[in-house]
Amino acid sequence: MFSDSLPWWGMLILAAHFALLVILSLFGLHRMSMVLRWFFHKNKTQQTSQTFETLPKVTVQIPLFNERMVAQRIVDTVVKFDYPRDRLQIQIVDDSTDETLNIAADRVKYYQDQGINISHVTRTNRQGYKAGALKEAMDSATGEFIAIFDADFVPHPSLLKDTIHEFTHPDVGMLQFRWGHLNLKSSKLTEVQGIMLDAHFSLEQQVRSNSGMLLNFNGTAGIWRTSAIIDAGHWSADTLTEDLDLSYRAQLKGWKMRYLNNVVCHGELPADIYAFKSQQHRWAKGGVQVMLKMLGKVWRAPVKLKVKVESTFHLSNNLAYLIVLIDTLIFLLPSIWLREVYQLKTMLWLDIPFLVLSSGGHLTYLVFGQVALKHSLKNALMHVPRLVIMGIQLAFNNANAAVEALRRQESEFVRTPKSGELLEDNDELLELATPESDNLATTQALSLYKAVPPKGALLEAALTVTYSIVFLWAIHQKMWILLPFILLLICGAASATKHSFLGHLKLSK
Repeated sequence: MFSDSLPWWGMLILAAHFALLVILSLFGLHRMSMVLRWFFHKNKTQQTSQTFETLPKVTVQIPLFNERMVAQRIVDTVVKFDYPRDRLQIQIVDDSTDETLNIAADRVKYYQDQGINISHVTRTNRQGYKAGALKEAMDSATGEFIAIFDADFVPHPSLLKDTIHEFTHPDVGMLQFRWGHLNLKSSKLTEVQGIMLDAHFSLEQQVRSNSGMLLNFNGTAGIWRTSAIIDAGHWSADTLTEDLDLSYRAQLKGWKMRYLNNVVCHGELPADIYAFKSQQHRWAKGGVQVMLKMLGKVWRAPVKLKVKVESTFHLSNNLAYLIVLIDTLIFLLPSIWLREVYQLKTMLWLDIPFLVLSSGGHLTYLVFGQVALKHSLKNALMHVPRLVIMGIQLAFNNANAAVEALRRQESEFVRTPKSGELLEDNDELLELATPESDNLATTQALSLYKAVPPKGALLEAALTVTYSIVFLWAIHQKMWILLPFILLLICGAASATKHSFLGHLKLSK
């Protein structure tokens, strides 16, 4: 395959390029395997027919940090749980440093006066961030089970009573509900996010849960057995994804996790690109941190080989963006140049099957997530260009997160700004999520919280230039089949560059 005149360093460049493409293809094949496995596991159900004779005590924890736009809504929502009052405790776990503190205190006092067992748990510091707050609140929690909902979620009143009986099985340590989306139709950005999350829940979580693999609590919209949290070593703040970390530690201790695909808890999607990228950065960095912390323990644990392999893909998937960036910025153009200069014509088309497996596998996974939920396939296919562009927009953001994690670089837990918007076409949900008083009219008129500053504008611009050169090369080689795909890559990189530069300009004003 290699020309005799190809220098050793050229062989290394080509070998590195194709090695990275092979790794990306494996990630793509794993995504496609989720689709295939879904057919085998879609009809399996783990829901129990047993019930508690007496409903157990449940503590509902609502972690807050500067959530002025949604604080009142979540407090007004959780007090509506249809659960015996003598069996229910509500904790508003509040680390806020702004007016959210007063908003929550006022609503807690209002419901305390009505005899509801609700408390406002505050701290004088943010040590451990969300994990630290939840851990400290456990000192005063009375429930045998802990239900956790982030401030932007709107759980249905019957949620606890409908699902608590899953814990009649003594080895079940956690339940995770599927996320719905309050503001799905708000913009094209929220629609794309909805498709991405739907695939994670309807495919990944369902397949892993029904096939006995290790899965994860998603940080909200779930219930933990209190003894499982304690037995697993409690909440830990040494990663940015304390939920994933605790999930793996608990399962390696022998606790079972269950995902209920037919139980939906609606939450709010980030309304702007900066908030979304901030959220993705935290998830990606935290995921790699948990990989470094837990993957070795998984491989040493007495679990089946297929569980270890699945967990490896699960915990390492956030490295894919870093691999894409390394190959694109370092090896792609030199590999093209080498193949042209040294007349390696037979290798010019080798990239295509790898691209189909890697990107095609991921897109198939995203689109089929809508099919699994019986949503419109046509609508999902129409979003494919936006999904490709979004993937490129996240390239540097998530790759940078992975690098920070690999370097053991610590960073603050950055909350995702939420606006409190409600656009879900569901009258019952809208009524449930509407605050009972309008004391916050002035608060809701305040400007939205700002997300973290964007990074990587210059590298995103370099991506745009790189893909443009590849586009011209494809025209030169008459590889017409590649042009639409490369054009999408250019649009994604250019869009990311634009957003980053605009973000810098906005922050500099």
